[in-house]
Amino acid sequence: MVEPFIIGGIEIAPGERATLELPIASLSNHTPMTMPVHVVRGRYPGACLLISAALHGDEINGVEIIRRLVRHSGLERLRGTLLCVPVVNVFGFVSRSRYLPDGRDLNRSFPGSPRGSLAARLADAFMKEIVAKCTHVIDLHTAAIHRVNLPQIRAKLDDPATLELARAFGVPVLVPSQLRDGSLRQAVVERGIPVLLYEAGEALRFEEVAIRAGVRGILNVMRHLRMLRGAGARVRHLEPLIVQSSSWLRAPQSGVLRMYKGVGAQVQPGDILGTIADPFGERETPVETPFAGIAIGRNNLPIVNEGDALFHLARVVKPEDAEIHIESFYNMHADSADSGPEEDSAII
Repeated sequence: MVEPFIIGGIEIAPGERATLELPIASLSNHTPMTMPVHVVRGRYPGACLLISAALHGDEINGVEIIRRLVRHSGLERLRGTLLCVPVVNVFGFVSRSRYLPDGRDLNRSFPGSPRGSLAARLADAFMKEIVAKCTHVIDLHTAAIHRVNLPQIRAKLDDPATLELARAFGVPVLVPSQLRDGSLRQAVVERGIPVLLYEAGEALRFEEVAIRAGVRGILNVMRHLRMLRGAGARVRHLEPLIVQSSSWLRAPQSGVLRMYKGVGAQVQPGDILGTIADPFGERETPVETPFAGIAIGRNNLPIVNEGDALFHLARVVKPEDAEIHIESFYNMHADSADSGPEEDSAII
C-alpha cells in the first residue's frame, strides 16, 4: 500500500500530478499570497525528492531549472515523488529582492515559528508542509546580487550519503560547507535528510549553462535514487573536484576595478587577477593571488571599496588541471545552448 500524500489538505494519488497554492500570508491591502507547489507522484513507491528555488527572491536560475524539469518526458516513468517549489520567497520574487518585506533573510530564519516574524512563519509553514514529506532535498541558488558563481555543489561532504548525491549531480567542484545558523540546509540536516545546495550564476540573470547543468544534475540524482530508469539521454560524467578550502580575496583599496580572470580560471601565487585604480589612474594597485587554486566566484561590479569581496578562490589539488576540467564541463553543457525554447527534453 502507498501512503497518502497530502499537502495543504489536498491529497495527490499515485500516478497523478498537481499544482497547488499553499496559503502563507496576506499583504497589507488584503491580497492573499500563496506559495506554488508542483507535485509529481509515480505509480510506484520510492524516494521523495524536494527541489526548492528562489529562497532568496532575486536568485531566479532555479525557477527556470524547475520549469524545465517538470516538463521532462522522463517523469512519466517516475518512481516515488518529485516535489517542486520554484518560488519559496514569493514576496522577494515579486519585488526582485533577496529579502522579505520585513527586511529579513529567509535563509536565516529556519526552522521558523508559527508566532514569529513573517520570515519565521513562512519558514515554519515550509518545514511542516513541504520538508516534512521529503527524503532528500536539492536547494537551488545563485550568487548574491552583482556576483557570479561557477556551478558548484555545497554540502556536508563528511556524510557518506550526501557525498554520493553530490558526486552523482555532476558539477565541476564540490565545496565542503559548514552549516549556517537559521539556514534551510541546517534545518533539513537536523532532520536527518541529505541535502545539496546547487550554486550557479548570478542574481536576476538567466545563465543557460548553469540552468542546463542544474536540470541535468537533478536528473542524475534522480537516477542515482532510482526514481528514474533510463529516462533521457545519458551525458558524459566528469568526476568532480573536491575543494580543500576556500576564501574571498578582498580589495586592497577603493577605486575602479579592471578584472583579468573569470570564474573557472586557475590561478598561481602572484598572479594578477585585476587592477584597482582611482578614476584618473594616478594610483594603481594590483590584486594578487595569495595561493594556487581556481576561481569559483567573482564580483561583477567594477566600482569597489576597500575590503569588498572580489574573487572567491578555492584550493584544489593540481589547479593547472582544474581549468581544463572546468572547460570540458562548459563545453559539455553548451553544446546546444541556442537550440531554441523547446529543446529541453531532447537535449537533457
